[in-house]
Amino acid sequence: MAVSTSKFNTFTFFKLPSAWWCGVRLRHLDQQKAVVTVKHKWFNQNPFNSMFWAVQGMAAELSTGAMMIDQINATGKKISMLVANNKANFSKKATGEITFTCEDGHLIKDALERTMATGEGQTVWMKSVGINTDGVVVSTFHFEWTVKLKQ
Repeated sequence: MAVSTSKFNTFTFFKLPSAWWCGVRLRHLDQQKAVVTVKHKWFNQNPFNSMFWAVQGMAAELSTGAMMIDQINATGKKISMLVANNKANFSKKATGEITFTCEDGHLIKDALERTMATGEGQTVWMKSVGINTDGVVVSTFHFEWTVKLKQ
């Protein structure tokens, strides 16, 4: 069963409250792509009057992790997931609404198929790009997700 964006946003309220209170919201989710938005506000800013890097990281991670959760649920198997590594690049001050998009859903499917076939853990690097309302890239995040079939 696919996860709806409204159910996922309710999930963040209870399980990821810091992301929810900072305004991180899942807007689109399917097998290939996830879109998450967050608005620059006084409670998620840094001393330089732009969005705190960690808030951007929460939104970017959610854009990758939501697809991971959705595709794991679709397998019907018990599979663990964990971020093992991440890299980020900040290219412009993040102000206004920032939209993070990840289009690496096809990579998840391959990793899940390999871990179910072999029983061994797999890793996959996924990219999420944050763009402001002017269409300018403000940050790019890469997350290394690990997946492993639970015994």
